[in-house]
Amino acid sequence: MPMLSDPSLKYLPYPSVPFPEGYIRQWPTKRTTTSPVWLSTDLRDGNQALVNPMSNTTKLELFRLLVKIGFKQIEVAYPAAGENEFQFVRELITNNEVPDDVAIQIITPARPDLITKSIASLAGVKHGIIHLYNAVSPVFREVVFRNTKEQTVDLTLNAVRLVKKLTEEETARSGARFTLNYCLETFSQTEPEFAVELGNRVLAEWGKASPDDKVYFNLAATVECAPSNHYADMVEYFHNNINQRDSVLLSIHPHNDRGTGVAATELALLAGGDRVEGCLLGNGERTGNVDLITLALNLYSQGVSPGLDFSNLPEIVQVVCRCNESAVPVRYPYAGTLVFSAFAGTHQDAIKKGLDAQAARWEKVDKTGEGKKYWAMPYIPIDPKDIGYGYENLIRVSSQSGKAGTAYVIKQTLQLDLPRRMQVSFYGIVQNECEKSGKEMSTALITNAFKQQYCLSSKPIGRLHLQSYSLIPLSPSSEPSSLDSAETDGTATPPEQGRDLVRFEGQISVDGRTRRILGDGKGVQLALLDALRNDLELEINVGEVVSHSIEGAKTATYIEVQTPGSSASKSGAGSIWGVGLSSDPVTSQCRAIISGLNGLVGDRRFPRPKMVFSPRRDQSAQRSESWLRDFTFRAGHSVVRTPEHERSELIAASPI
Repeated sequence: MPMLSDPSLKYLPYPSVPFPEGYIRQWPTKRTTTSPVWLSTDLRDGNQALVNPMSNTTKLELFRLLVKIGFKQIEVAYPAAGENEFQFVRELITNNEVPDDVAIQIITPARPDLITKSIASLAGVKHGIIHLYNAVSPVFREVVFRNTKEQTVDLTLNAVRLVKKLTEEETARSGARFTLNYCLETFSQTEPEFAVELGNRVLAEWGKASPDDKVYFNLAATVECAPSNHYADMVEYFHNNINQRDSVLLSIHPHNDRGTGVAATELALLAGGDRVEGCLLGNGERTGNVDLITLALNLYSQGVSPGLDFSNLPEIVQVVCRCNESAVPVRYPYAGTLVFSAFAGTHQDAIKKGLDAQAARWEKVDKTGEGKKYWAMPYIPIDPKDIGYGYENLIRVSSQSGKAGTAYVIKQTLQLDLPRRMQVSFYGIVQNECEKSGKEMSTALITNAFKQQYCLSSKPIGRLHLQSYSLIPLSPSSEPSSLDSAETDGTATPPEQGRDLVRFEGQISVDGRTRRILGDGKGVQLALLDALRNDLELEINVGEVVSHSIEGAKTATYIEVQTPGSSASKSGAGSIWGVGLSSDPVTSQCRAIISGLNGLVGDRRFPRPKMVFSPRRDQSAQRSESWLRDFTFRAGHSVVRTPEHERSELIAASPI
């Protein structure tokens, strides 16, 4: 059947809350400044919602995790539902699994036989909470139970009397402490006036509520059937009209049918709620109970300690998913694997700038001791490191990313802070690879592509590789220096760039063969360019040059190279860059130039190496005749002619 064009013919809107005329709501102007009391219902409400309910062994593992996280109230079972549930409660108590500061809660319907068995399961408990419930909304009263309001009140009060009697008997026997948590099941669909009337009758029947021993009222949004603000209105109405408010704790139990369970909880806390019942990762019937992780970390992100420790959230998520045989969507708040990841270029650019600015701000705080290291980051409301994640997943690169994404990866992995125009140039390379594969470029792939593109290796990767060089000063004030090999960085600083005339003598690998190059210029850069022009017929111009220090006392140099007659791209797209790393700044310049040339030369042919002139020995010097010792003279055989013989014959034959 298709959706109705006029759904009002089938569905009724939610009723308004009967505030007095002129009443001004209090919750919209309030702020949450303290954490609520937390109750985990993972072992009961969450367990009942599983396709395959947990075994008691699995429940015990999850119970221990909840205690470790810091929950002080945990709903552990529905003891009257089956023997396994009953035994689980008994094992927790008899095996001393429950810390002294933790209260365990059991749930029971308002039926005498089930109440009796449920309370029996708590024999010997230190602090037990009895979750007594019955549905009180019109649809349940009239359709399910066929009760009037008066009959519903009588059923409830009879159950409260029995709970009071049985718990007092157990207290007298073992000293156990008990708290009544009366749940107005389907509160979200109940008339507010009737909910308050019923609550006050329960309070009077219990008869012993005090500020030190409060009665809990569970205001259950069993079905989320209205906007979050309406639930907050209902809670505020109950908060305003329940008797002995200082002896009452309002417990909020939202579900997520409309997808606004978290919002409903946060507004209900502003409206007077004191306690929150829910599950880790929002497990529960239908669309689930409210997610306690999201609620707690929302508080944390606003500077309010939730009193729960999610420092190892990835491990917690893993345990919960295994115990529940479930999975978490990758975009799930806080717990999803991609919630701190940005793929879009604009997001990546903002995050990279935010990280850089924050690092500088925090460094200033360390140096001056003034101010706070507050977290202020575009798109990332909470520091991933606080909950067990790193920054390596903040920026992920795909064909939809931009320059900032790849630049961030290179900075994180290689400590290289690329110039802006070089970021554009390198991202063009990465984007081409992404579009070819149609997949994300991992950190390892990006880093490897960078090293290959800019020939960052002690061994030859490109067609050209600088093996060693020496600088010979041609100015009187200069001192010579040299670099023995590409694997050993020189420590001497060559003559100052741009002031002294030097000669560059280098050994360079060209297509796997070593050749010697020579060139002169003012400073090493111009001398190297002259050597490349002389020996390889490479005419190049240098554009932008940027350098910075990195860890390990090294210098990184970035040089843009161009062929004569070409102009640099304003944005940097398509420009050719080289990268050089060395503990000596000038060596890093040389390597950067050679690196850039590898991206520029393509498959061009280089000229053959030039013949290097070596002076012969002085021809006027007297030759030794020792060379004759290897010859034997015999009659009838010719004698080997020597150059001296030929010279004597020529002189003799010359006319006088």
